[in-house]
Amino acid sequence: MRGSRHLAEKMHANEVETDDALVGRLLAAQFPQWAELPITRVHSAGTDHVLYRVGSDLVVRLRRKEHVDEQVDKERTWLPRLAPLVPLELPIPLAKGEPGAGYPFAWSIYGWLEGENPVEGVADPAVASDLARFVTALRHIDATGGPPAGEQNFFRGAPLALRDEPTRIAIEELRGIVDTGAVASAWDEALGTPAWPGPPVWIHGDLTPENLLLRRGRMAAVIDFGCLGVGDPACDLLVAWSLLSGQGRRVFREEVDVDDDTWARGRGWALSTALIALPYYKDTNPPRAANARYRIREAVADRSSAR
Repeated sequence: MRGSRHLAEKMHANEVETDDALVGRLLAAQFPQWAELPITRVHSAGTDHVLYRVGSDLVVRLRRKEHVDEQVDKERTWLPRLAPLVPLELPIPLAKGEPGAGYPFAWSIYGWLEGENPVEGVADPAVASDLARFVTALRHIDATGGPPAGEQNFFRGAPLALRDEPTRIAIEELRGIVDTGAVASAWDEALGTPAWPGPPVWIHGDLTPENLLLRRGRMAAVIDFGCLGVGDPACDLLVAWSLLSGQGRRVFREEVDVDDDTWARGRGWALSTALIALPYYKDTNPPRAANARYRIREAVADRSSAR
């Protein structure tokens, strides 16, 4: 799992500082069998965790801040159950660490997954097909007992109307940076679509380039399931605008097999998440901010061409 190096060391005001030495102390105290392995920080655009590769086969995930503690147990519970049922690799949790060595949160050890993060603008129909098969397989898994949309996954998969206020605040914050008239019009259109009428289904919740891995030009793995939950399948369609373009988006649209209203809500998810992310990460996370700008442009242009 690899990412960009063009990042600030801290992305949040309440972020806990970590380094290789801290990981070494945590491993020595709690998992001594891995304490002698080399430790290397992974420069990822992820916003909730810092990653450290341990040896060649492991990765340690340390939370950057509080209020994401439920993600650790959620992933430990569900990823081993979901992994055999989807066509792409998922990170498998191997161990859970406890607070210690000056670090205040629970933490996790996963198996390392090889691959490269894709860059937005992918038109390759094969990659689009890989993504469509994953999204479709995930949403057809029995969702009984799955975590509902809520604070534990930042309300991903909840009705789109719940995002109206923060989205409109973000639009105002971006006045002069984006075409606020076109953006507001596109958001209004997405918000006007009917809510998802069916039962909640499994969603990853954050299908953006930093959470996807390519290997030999094909989609190989999906990582970071902190937004995992059950809800409106439209949320996972945001990958059509966060990563794909042109023929890639058209193939994804054909193969993912959703109705027009769900597709329109997916465009709304892409737009809303990007608008909220851009003012927050424009200085501390340039890759995330660049992708937010891409999502906004693609969502507005795609909505215009569909009219």
